[in-house]
Amino acid sequence: RAALAAEINRRFSPQEPGPSPRAIAPLVLADYRGRAWATRRHLWVDRVASAWLIRRHIDPDARFVWLDSPAACPPDTLGFDFEGAAFTHALVQGSERVTFEVLLASFGLEPDPGLARLAALVHYLDVGGLPVAEAPGFEAVLAGLRSSCPDDDALLAAASSVLDALHRRFSMPNA
Repeated sequence: RAALAAEINRRFSPQEPGPSPRAIAPLVLADYRGRAWATRRHLWVDRVASAWLIRRHIDPDARFVWLDSPAACPPDTLGFDFEGAAFTHALVQGSERVTFEVLLASFGLEPDPGLARLAALVHYLDVGGLPVAEAPGFEAVLAGLRSSCPDDDALLAAASSVLDALHRRFSMPNA
């Protein structure tokens, strides 16, 4: 079953990153402020959530570059969610982590309960796993936003209010 899913992803999402075995080193937030960050155009779940996480919790002054091809990533830019990027899918102790989860672990943000719930949602929508009740609703809202926004900057701005609201809700006791 996993092999079939991997083959489908390779055929229909050829630029989608695959997990590579590696450790996730802890990083210092201050070293990653005011940077340029890059990912593939036409944002979808992991990329839009990761961009939101970067702007809201890692680098409030982040500038984003939307790439037509990962090969076009400028050398002074921090890439995310593509093969060879600084932050992308990882296989950690046999468990796949999507880019959002790698960013959480890298910057010590995993203890935040709202971010942990968002990570489960992003993981489920990006690579499967345990179902998350809010996932179909978030995916539908994101699809609607994607079809109505003129570009990735507008999509990130629109999706950010949804992700802010989910984070607030998931951070509440008994959420």
